[in-house]
Amino acid sequence: MTHLNRRTVLSASLAMGIANVAGAEPTASSRSLPTAEFLVVFKSKRRLGLYRAVDGEPVLLRSYDVDLGFTPRGDKNQRGDGRTPEGTYYINRRNENSAYHLSLGISYPDVNDMAEARAKGLNPGGDIFIHGGPTTVRNRFKRDWTAGCISVTNQEIEEIWAMVPLGTPIAIRP
Repeated sequence: MTHLNRRTVLSASLAMGIANVAGAEPTASSRSLPTAEFLVVFKSKRRLGLYRAVDGEPVLLRSYDVDLGFTPRGDKNQRGDGRTPEGTYYINRRNENSAYHLSLGISYPDVNDMAEARAKGLNPGGDIFIHGGPTTVRNRFKRDWTAGCISVTNQEIEEIWAMVPLGTPIAIRP
């Protein structure tokens, strides 16, 4: 199991209240899969973990290799920088008609991200998702190819889609 520090678990656990308010009904295909209560991305390890809390302790349900933005080191500062944001967000939308098979929207930028960018005179960007591969004829043979999103295989996004309801917190760590 991937080691989680108390701060990561606490951040995700505090945000779980959002998941309970904004949760979506499971689909028929997802009833056989466990529901994730929070997600953690470890950018340096290129890993996404889906977790559930049991007796206050995180239990890893599934883990996936990921590709990130084309400039993976550091926090996202502005539109077009190719970085994947760092912080605690939540899954705020689902797109069945995505150009990347399926996609789950991440609530970046939040008010803090917007304030930081505004103070620097920058546009923080947006439209950050967890998604599958492109549905166009483009091939992706390059690591860290997205504009700042978190990419998995098409089969993996289908599983993640089934396990992750709207409102699920996601902690994105360096």
